[in-house]
Amino acid sequence: MRRFDPSARNVLGGPLEFCSMNPLTGWFRNGCCETEGLDHGTHVVCAVVTKAFLAHQLRVGNDLITPRPEYRFAGLKPGDHWCVCLTRWKDALDAGCAPPIILEATHEEALVVVPLETLKSYAAEA
Repeated sequence: MRRFDPSARNVLGGPLEFCSMNPLTGWFRNGCCETEGLDHGTHVVCAVVTKAFLAHQLRVGNDLITPRPEYRFAGLKPGDHWCVCLTRWKDALDAGCAPPIILEATHEEALVVVPLETLKSYAAEA
């Protein structure tokens, strides 16, 4: 796999790092939280999914647990890294169940909706 856009930047201003290869994530299914105009969900937040986040997503109609092989999606479990939609992460933030994120793997596009200080407060521990 190769990155779609090698010039992509993360929220800290550095090169965008890979989010996950297992499970394989990203709009382009290349492991990176890259985006393009056709990505209406803006899959740019590299989240470390939690049980609370997965339950919240299921409640709002976004089932991230059930495998969907036709989309190369094995289903997520707590601890998996996954490129989540920016608005889905923000909704979870507002609901009090936003998962931690990997700042180095979160695309700078996230800054359009969420301030850097808020993102930093949800940074996953190294």
